[in-house]
Amino acid sequence: MSGSEQPIAVGVDLGGSHVMAATVDAQGKIGSRHETDLVDHDPAKVVSALAGCVKLALADAKGRSVAGIGIGSPGRIDARSGIVRYSPNFEWHDVPLGALVATALGQRVHVINDARAATLGEYAFGAGRGTRDFLMLTLGTGIGGGIVMNGELLLGSGWTTGEVGHHQIRAHDGFVCACGKIGCFEAQASGTGLLRHVVALGPSFPRSKLTYKARKLGTKAIRKMAEEGDQHARTAWDRWIDDLALGIANLVTILNPERIALGGGVSGADAFMLDPLVPRVRALTTMADPNGFEIVTATLENDAGAIGAATYMLRQT
Repeated sequence: MSGSEQPIAVGVDLGGSHVMAATVDAQGKIGSRHETDLVDHDPAKVVSALAGCVKLALADAKGRSVAGIGIGSPGRIDARSGIVRYSPNFEWHDVPLGALVATALGQRVHVINDARAATLGEYAFGAGRGTRDFLMLTLGTGIGGGIVMNGELLLGSGWTTGEVGHHQIRAHDGFVCACGKIGCFEAQASGTGLLRHVVALGPSFPRSKLTYKARKLGTKAIRKMAEEGDQHARTAWDRWIDDLALGIANLVTILNPERIALGGGVSGADAFMLDPLVPRVRALTTMADPNGFEIVTATLENDAGAIGAATYMLRQT
């Protein structure tokens, strides 16, 4: 079968505030992106907005065989049934997203967690290419993740393998996590964690205005100020790097990946981040080979979720 005759799929990246759909072929090439904002999380309205984007993407197929629709959705997803068991972003419980979309569009549909979709996209066509054991971390408001072992995306018996953000790294003196525990990796080393470090350090920098402006400025501005030498921002960044290194070192010890890719809005995994991070991770890695892995930047950026969701769909055919 020639490349032009191979089936394609539509990949959907479903987020809390928007949805994007695009065709993706077996080589990971993504077509035109069709996006719309979500203003209402009612399941029927989300499905309507999603279906509108998918219809535009299907029009791009231009007669090619479409295997179906892959959806990367936030939350705890039963990938076998396509049911969103729980999504705090949408306040959904047991919503049959896959069945609703299949009925609306008359297509086969597979649904997986958005971070796992991004992991598969990066593994197949991005930063994970050439590996067999790969770990993806998405650093944003929280920390999402996904794990590939021996070339297979792990989902687990309850479909939640990869929820790396909720192992505790500061159980006695950390920040309270949204999940209710203290000192989760996500609470300490996500974008929210960086802002919390800024606020927590406020008393040590009484003349700094950052304490009151941190949440309004956001993580990218904090990072820029740290790069420019602001002492409050730089100290918070350094604390954040310490927590990120501790969490990654734990995951290296448990999973022993050959490559770890960092993505998401906070990462910007360039020299300013990686130069202090990598040696700290290696110093904290004891029972695994501290030189047996590399930490890199994710490469597919905002397309990783849609590419991965479509790839998951194509692999089910």
